[in-house]
Amino acid sequence: MKWMIASDFHGSGFYTQKLFDCFAKEQCDRLLILGDILYHGPRNDLPKGYAPKEVIQMVNAHAEQIVCVQGNCDCEVDQMVLELPILNAAMLFDCGNHILYACHGHKVMPKLKKGDIYLQGHTHVPQAEWIDGILHLNPGSIALPKENSWYGYMLWEKECFVWKDFEGNIKETLQLGVD
Repeated sequence: MKWMIASDFHGSGFYTQKLFDCFAKEQCDRLLILGDILYHGPRNDLPKGYAPKEVIQMVNAHAEQIVCVQGNCDCEVDQMVLELPILNAAMLFDCGNHILYACHGHKVMPKLKKGDIYLQGHTHVPQAEWIDGILHLNPGSIALPKENSWYGYMLWEKECFVWKDFEGNIKETLQLGVD
């Protein structure tokens, strides 16, 4: 199964459309959204193409293919207009030899074992880093990237993670179990 992982849409219809174009082109089975879908948040500038109502339509059109965790800018009012659950604090995926814990990243990290994966959004900065034996991953932001990072997403298939920008350029690849 091929997953696309994305975070921090912040109401950008422009970049949400780019994401769903890439979702179709990449022939992904599922989209995992790591929160902050509709609202730009008080600390952020408006992203290009700020149009939460357009984002609602696009997300709802793909609701059967999306799983989502709640970001710090997502709330019950957002849940009222979206046709999929968005208020889960976290999700846990059993990957055999390890677990993948997915959350937005604005709350305390759970206790994980060495070899597990902590997947978060929130910082708007792509990340692939082993910290104390736990793999920390972040797809970055589709609409408001920070620290000179790119507008893009991450792919997850089997034991491989690939970060891409919206032009299809591979920015980083991480294959688990390969030194």
